[in-house]
Amino acid sequence: MALRGADKEAVDAVHRDQIFRETVQKELRCQHLHTHFSLNPQCRIHTFTRKPMSWHDNVEEPVDTEFLNLIHHATLEPSKKYSEPQTESQEIGWNSTPLISMDRSDRRLYFPRRKTEITKHMEAIWSLKEQSGNTKGGSAT
Repeated sequence: MALRGADKEAVDAVHRDQIFRETVQKELRCQHLHTHFSLNPQCRIHTFTRKPMSWHDNVEEPVDTEFLNLIHHATLEPSKKYSEPQTESQEIGWNSTPLISMDRSDRRLYFPRRKTEITKHMEAIWSLKEQSGNTKGGSAT
């Protein structure tokens, strides 16, 4: 019985090695070593610095207005580019204009900050605390 267990382990090791060898061969078949590199012929690259006084570097080329319009359109925020939101997250805040105009004399919708006696008192305490330089966690009693 011990021989059968040893044979089984040996067979498993053989199968493991065979599977490993096959995977290595497949990987080597798919991998290609690239040794020849070249620049993209469609991309214009200046390999030397321009000379400031040369006439051919300072010639102004005509401005491509179609390209400029495309760039300006791409930099706009989505609410100016599209008539309706394109994603679910754009729906939040898409209509940012208020539904009614703000009337500062209407007290129902306009709540300005007000100073009461308590807020004036605490403002004085905080200003004294800042002037004394005691900002290291002391109590304000």
